[in-house]
Amino acid sequence: MTGRGSTPREAEVIIVGGGIVGITIAAYLAEAGSKVLVLDRSGICEETSSGNAGALAFSDILPLAHKDMLSQVPRWLGDPLGPLSIPPAYLPKILPWLWRFMRAGRTANFEAAVSAQAAMMTLAEREWMGLFARASIRHMLREDGCLELYESEADFQAAEEGWKLRRRFHVPFQHLERHEIADYQPGLSEAFVRATFVPGWKTVSDPQRIGHAVWAHAEIHGARFMPLTVASATGEGDGVAVCLTNGERLSCRRLVIAAGAWSRPFAASFGDRVPLETERGYNTTLPTGAFDVRRQLIFPGHGFVITPLETGLRVGGAVELGGLKRPPNFARSRAMLEKAARFLPGLETTGGRQWMGYRPSLPDSLPVIGRSRREPRVFYAFGHGHLGLTQAAAAGRLVRDLVLDRPPPIDLRPFRAGRFRGNH
Repeated sequence: MTGRGSTPREAEVIIVGGGIVGITIAAYLAEAGSKVLVLDRSGICEETSSGNAGALAFSDILPLAHKDMLSQVPRWLGDPLGPLSIPPAYLPKILPWLWRFMRAGRTANFEAAVSAQAAMMTLAEREWMGLFARASIRHMLREDGCLELYESEADFQAAEEGWKLRRRFHVPFQHLERHEIADYQPGLSEAFVRATFVPGWKTVSDPQRIGHAVWAHAEIHGARFMPLTVASATGEGDGVAVCLTNGERLSCRRLVIAAGAWSRPFAASFGDRVPLETERGYNTTLPTGAFDVRRQLIFPGHGFVITPLETGLRVGGAVELGGLKRPPNFARSRAMLEKAARFLPGLETTGGRQWMGYRPSLPDSLPVIGRSRREPRVFYAFGHGHLGLTQAAAAGRLVRDLVLDRPPPIDLRPFRAGRFRGNH
């Protein structure tokens, strides 16, 4: 394996994608002794993984297509700056995905997805805690829970079904009355009448810094990175050929596709048609000191969160289903910031940095993890939606076991790429 300054012609494992999922897989494989090369056009955690909300949301086991969420879709779509937006020109393109999304909310599909997601989250928490210890980065973890806030008793009651479902999977939480909320977050608007505290919810000091720390651990074990763009890949002999946009060609024994929202054409080239769509997420990161936020605050009726990070106070979330090519609409960031100022009277809203990133999302809210249908030397790990950071360590463990022909710790059938075949 050659160093960072030259292009290696061969690698044991090439990973396409330098986001949090790709580099965590690299760390697991490198720890196991594999010679790993990560390829990414930008850098380590430079794109979507740099600007997420920083949550390790292990209790977030409900698919997006749940009853409470679906009931709010018509109202949300009526507000172009609301929690869910679809640009009118993009609607015809996304209709097949939306149809699958609605089907995912049907009872049988929903129950199966919750069970699969719960298994993934249990694994993710266990693997992240182990990786934090092995990489000596536990100090970058915040374990102070989150606070989910409701502006009416009706909103709280609508969410209760989801909390009952979480209870079945042993997710701890505590419902709060109005007078108890200030003990968990002083200075909130009087608009909130109920809240739920989730003690097991965790956040990180800063998502990009966590990514860099995980990558440093991978590098210690021999993983390498090259800032290159992959154009295509194909099976070749007993390995896989990887063609770069600069005309060069690499080869490897195993290939992992972890390219986030850009993974779909790679999967298609290996015979797997995956309905991967792009949720464009927005945020504003305010300077530290903008408000004394004690823990992550979640506003489910408005689709955004406020996270205290080491690098600032991040206000972001919402969903814009708009693909990869449309320019950012930062009016969405400003709309969330205006709401945050209402909910936190006294919030200092100046000096913020706006950001937009691409969440790779599938209709049933489950990622694709497993082997290619046509090429057993190719592995997938993409489509985590809002949960890429949360599930990265689980993906690392699962892909490592698949690559090394070890039995995976959970049933991977719900995550197979072919689960959408025939569902048109």
